[in-house]
Amino acid sequence: EGRVEVYHDGKWGTICDDQWDDRDAEVVCRQLGLSGNPKALSWAHYGQGSGPILLDEVECSGNELSLDQCKKSDWGQQNCDHIEDAGVSCDPFTGTDLQLCANGTVRLAGGRSPSEGRVEVYYNGDWGTVCDDGWTDLGAQVVCRQL
Repeated sequence: EGRVEVYHDGKWGTICDDQWDDRDAEVVCRQLGLSGNPKALSWAHYGQGSGPILLDEVECSGNELSLDQCKKSDWGQQNCDHIEDAGVSCDPFTGTDLQLCANGTVRLAGGRSPSEGRVEVYYNGDWGTVCDDGWTDLGAQVVCRQL
């Protein structure tokens, strides 16, 4: 988590929070190789940057692989101050991972050995599977630690 900064034309700079939302945060987290529950933060939540404000009016659909693919202002074209620096939290312990940390017992089923298989959790009296949406190595690490 932190203030989002981008490198362009030999310098680092910030992103203005105009139009900044969770879809933009999702792209930033994906670009950084982080999973979890992306949250956009505005108004220099993580402190004001210094130097140039390089991007403004970023509008991602959420499916892009990087900010370069999102609709945005031209590099360096902005009408902001650093009090509007955009931030992101890519919290790995939300969603599926949080469920696994907070609730129930975990087991592996259907594997060739006791150390592999389909992840199942015991919740409200029943065993159930875990959907793979957003599933990453971080979720696997949580399961392995629990086992």
